[in-house]
Parts: sequence; C-alpha cells; structure tokens
Amino acid sequence: MRKDKVIVGISQGDINGIGYEVIIKTLLDNRIYEICTPIVYGSPKIAAYHRKALNINNFSLNIIKHASEANLKRANIINCNDENVRVELGKSTKTAGDAAFQALDRAVRDLKNGDIDVLVTAPINKKNIQSEAFNYPGHTEYLEEKSDEGSAIMLMVSDVMRVGVVAGHVPVFKLSEYITKDNILKKLRLLNQTLIQDFGINNPVIAVFGLNPHAGDNGLIGTEENEIIIPAINTAKEEGIVAIGPYPADGFFGATGINKFDAILAMYHDQGLAPFKAISFKDGVNYTGGLSFVRTSPAHGTALEIAGKNVASENSFRQALYLAVDSFKKRKEYFELKKSSLTKDKESNVKKQADKYV
Repeated sequence: MRKDKVIVGISQGDINGIGYEVIIKTLLDNRIYEICTPIVYGSPKIAAYHRKALNINNFSLNIIKHASEANLKRANIINCNDENVRVELGKSTKTAGDAAFQALDRAVRDLKNGDIDVLVTAPINKKNIQSEAFNYPGHTEYLEEKSDEGSAIMLMVSDVMRVGVVAGHVPVFKLSEYITKDNILKKLRLLNQTLIQDFGINNPVIAVFGLNPHAGDNGLIGTEENEIIIPAINTAKEEGIVAIGPYPADGFFGATGINKFDAILAMYHDQGLAPFKAISFKDGVNYTGGLSFVRTSPAHGTALEIAGKNVASENSFRQALYLAVDSFKKRKEYFELKKSSLTKDKESNVKKQADKYV
C-alpha cells in the first residue's frame, strides 16, 4: 500500500450508540479521501445495520482483512467482531462493550505495528466496556499504558481554545492526591511539548488555573495555590515553559480572554471541560497529548438516547479526523526538522574537532 496519504484507523466505539452514525456521515464527504485513507475497525454487519437504520443508501465500506489491503480512494473496514453480535440501539449492553474493546484492541495493535498512522476513536460506554482486559476509566488511560512514552494529557481542542487537565477521570474526593507540584509540572511539560510538536506552535503560552475559588484569594480560601501551583509554575518557567497564573477559573473566560493563550491547564476534569463544552461542544475534539502516536476522538459521548434517529451531528467527529491528520503531519515535520538540526549540529561538532588538528 502506498503511504502518500495518512492512514486513519477508526475504532467503532459502542455499537448501540451514535458512533457509526457520525462515522458514516463523516465518510460520506468524498473530500476526506483526498487527505487520508480511513479504515474502520468494527464489523461490516453492524455497519450495514446502522446504515439501514439511518436510511443511508449511497455509502458502502470496502471489506478488508488487513490494513495493507486498503483501497486508498475508499472507506475500508476490518471485521473485529463475531458475526452473531447483536445491535440494540439505545441500550447499554455487555455485548456492546465487548465489541467496542475488540475493535479498539485490534486498531491499537495495528497502530503500534505501523499499519495505520493515527487513531480516531468513536465514543465508548465507560461502564459496559469494563473487563479484565479493559480496566480503565476511559480511552486516555488505556492508551497511556499502550504508548511507549508512558505519560499522557487529556487535551480538549477547538478553534476557540485548547484545555488540558491535571486530574482527568478522577473522583472529586480524590483530587488532593493528584494536585501536587510534580503532577502539575509533568502536565505542563506534556502540554508544552504537545503544543510544539503536534500543533506547530513555537514558544506556546499556557494559562494555569488555580484549584480553589478565586484562586485561593491569597490563602484566604485555600493554600494549594501558594504551596503547590505557584511553585510548579515557577519551576516550569525555569525550564523555559511560558506558564502564567494561577488564574481564578470562574472569571477567566469572561475577563481574562482565552485568545491571549495557546492553551489552558485546568486542575481537574469539570473545571476545564465544563466551559469548553459549553463553548465548543458541537465541534470540539478530545486530543490525547504525550503519546507515541496520534489519537483523537469527538468531544461527545455515545448519546444512546438519540442512537439510530439520524439526528446526531458529525461535526465533532469530522474535526477529530482532520485534527488527527494535521497533527500527524506536524509531528512528522517536527521530528524531521529536529533530526536535520541534530545532524547539522553533529557535523558542526565534527568539523570543530577536526579543525583542532589542521
């Protein structure tokens, strides 16, 4: 298979939700095939069921057994599920969870083998996918373990803002265990590097939120800002990371102006994602930074309540696909430039050493 286009792996997600609806609606646009070759990891039978339920007649998937067989000008699909898998639209079932994991597992294996270039994941049901093989709060934590890098940051992306979080899928009562100087510093490093290599931003500027109301009001409402967050910011600055804050989260979006920053680091999930989804829900993308590969997903969930009704918007999934392709190209360019720079530095050092003996 020629590699002149980005090969996009798409995991089907929960088969009883809107995953196939947003996938099919996205892939109906023929312009997609000018920039990438999509391969759905799922089931031709399940895809056909959803296509019929949605009354979409002008679409089909090219069935293949391996990514190397993909038709570069069409949407392809690899069967990952048993033929007897049953679709029950709008219901959360163990069968649906198992089918979602089987597709995800195959896609990740192909991704790590280099058979596909990037991964776009349709939404899973975090409850029914749980098993001995998948014992994680969500995609991010599972992919973090599968990555060669070992650390990841959840980053929500839109044309308006980029929001990362220190504590992702963590119960609120456990937040104090995660809001530490080391964790904040680790996420700042991950966020800064992701902005540089995957988004092509030189010298990114990052706004950092406080944890407490009014960012602690100088210790009146809490001490985490003075004792933990500010020291983490100061250490980050010493490393060359442009981190500014801590800002009170409640007034930031109205008074401070999000367009002054390349990204925001929130302390916990809802502190960052609630305002993000209020502003960018329709076209927001979940980007997992820090991985050894590129992974994106739509900002929404399985939406079981509207599954099969042909009312789900594909905008977020489409943006997830575009961002995956764009980030893959930017990351490739970054590492090529880095390699070229290292080669030039090495050649320069060799010349300097040689000049000593001339």
